Amino acid sequence: MDISEIKQIYKEISEHFEEIISYIDIKSIKKEIEELTNQMNDANFWNDQREAKKVIDQNNFLKNKIDRLESIQSKLEDVEVGIDLIEDSSDETLTKEMSNLVKKLKIDINAFEIELLLSETYDQKNAILEIHPGAGGTESQDWGEMLLRMYTRYAEDKGYKVEYLDYLPGDEAGIKSVTLLIKGKNAYGYLKAEKGVHRLVRISPFDSSGRRHTSFASIDVMPELDEEIEIEIKSEDLKIDTYRASGAGGQHVNTTDSAIRITHIPTGIVVTCQNERSQIANRDKAMKMLKTKLHQLEMQKQQEEIDYLRGEQKEIGWGSQIRSYVFHPYSMVKDHRTNAEVGNIQSVMDGKIDYFIYEYLKSNIKK
Repeated sequence: MDISEIKQIYKEISEHFEEIISYIDIKSIKKEIEELTNQMNDANFWNDQREAKKVIDQNNFLKNKIDRLESIQSKLEDVEVGIDLIEDSSDETLTKEMSNLVKKLKIDINAFEIELLLSETYDQKNAILEIHPGAGGTESQDWGEMLLRMYTRYAEDKGYKVEYLDYLPGDEAGIKSVTLLIKGKNAYGYLKAEKGVHRLVRISPFDSSGRRHTSFASIDVMPELDEEIEIEIKSEDLKIDTYRASGAGGQHVNTTDSAIRITHIPTGIVVTCQNERSQIANRDKAMKMLKTKLHQLEMQKQQEEIDYLRGEQKEIGWGSQIRSYVFHPYSMVKDHRTNAEVGNIQSVMDGKIDYFIYEYLKSNIKK
């Protein structure tokens, strides 16, 4: 890379960085850090250890944000000085050093922007991801399994751990439903972008006539909430069933009579768990999932009320797919929320969905 290329990349990443910090209120962040530090220095700080941990975690989160920002600023200044020195001396060693630095800075700035986009309340939590194929029998159930493979590949690439909480195989192929617990930093923050209806268009491998079919699957994503989330659930509002777990040849879940299904009668919410070895463990995890869903339902009601007051209307249903995966008559994956497109559909099905997630997160920036 010569000096002109270094200058061009430096210009691009500098402008990108300026755009990023334009929607960060640095003064407010530093003020909040100061307030949190004062709380931590209070003599009674450790009286409530749960609350103390929240304060410490928030303080560390904000300090890390400022440290990353200042580190990038410092390195950009180093590049600017390095460019001036190269133009004066044509030093090849320095040119190589600045070339490596701008490449690394480009990666760091992109990563920093993503971290800023993952700053909502539950973004750092683990994710509970559910896949529900739509109407269409084997076709949709096979599509559900294709999405299951895509998300497990994505999670593996991220270094996340995947646990199967519930797995119901299809009658002939695919799945009827799956619930995954995806563990890792920012798992929910990233995967919340996937919530919605996903549409597949392809020549069906199950149709002897070779006709084109359209299938749908719904993805639901929730954060795994901490134990301190307090939601009152009355025992008389619950219907609890025990059944024999069913997995893909025992691959994902155990096959004892320990599986638990809990129905919350007032809302109709149903949760199941079958991956643990005992009824008690499955019941505990299912109750945690129920609390998460009830909390999410309450948050959704509040948001719908806000949208109503603002006059906003959002269509909900199978016609409102967020993304289409077209295998025939051409190859393309398109996200209908951001218009992001990828022609290499096989790469996407192999879990390379960062581009779509990134574009979605960028589209939701609150400036």
